[in-house]
Amino acid sequence: MSGHSKWATTKRAKAATDAKRAVLFTKLAKAITVAAKDKGGDPASNFSLRLAIDKAKAANMPKDNIEKAIKRGTGEIQAAAIEEIIYEGFGPGGTALIIKCLTDNKNRTVQQIKHLLAKYGGSLAGPNSVMWQFEQKGVIRIENEKLTGKDPEELELQIIDLGAQDIEKTSDFWTVYSNKESLQQIKKGLENLGLEIDYAEIEHVPKEKITAKPEEKEKLLQFFEALDDEEDVDDYYTNLND
Repeated sequence: MSGHSKWATTKRAKAATDAKRAVLFTKLAKAITVAAKDKGGDPASNFSLRLAIDKAKAANMPKDNIEKAIKRGTGEIQAAAIEEIIYEGFGPGGTALIIKCLTDNKNRTVQQIKHLLAKYGGSLAGPNSVMWQFEQKGVIRIENEKLTGKDPEELELQIIDLGAQDIEKTSDFWTVYSNKESLQQIKKGLENLGLEIDYAEIEHVPKEKITAKPEEKEKLLQFFEALDDEEDVDDYYTNLND
């Protein structure tokens, strides 16, 4: 039960309905546009743009869509300005929640977020009411099947030597954590080791995690799916255990 929408939705993209795929492509296009607007349209010199493009390609987003999103960011194609807005709040069961939105209409977006939170028993919170429970880190995920043939102990040492702070291993994938400044060099180092990266992003990582009560799990899943379906929601982070 991950609280990271782009990771979750990108993995589900191949099985998504046309409607859900359209929403995902809209989210990915906005992220590309904002990254290109912020630091230019060349992914070779704009790491944030390269990450956004990588996620779009992983979701099988058409090349033409990617190029148009870049041009909207650089101003080659005229479009409504998109801004990033961060909302803090509490989700079902009192879970701490950070919601990152990309929108061309702030008033519309805040009303949509308020509606979703109210529908599932949550609420918005004031600035820094929740943010202090999280810290920004670089996060890289690699599916276990792509580590076949690698010696786990040797690989772990290599990853630490690249500057990683921590490594979490599950039955599905390895998650590598770093400070946010080191994400680019660690990603490049892993690729130089011949590893295919499934996900790389700067995330708001909870300092402490909580476990959802059994009676809250279904509501939480429905809430996360609703956030995934909301076009203005770029990403979200919770303090829930996966």
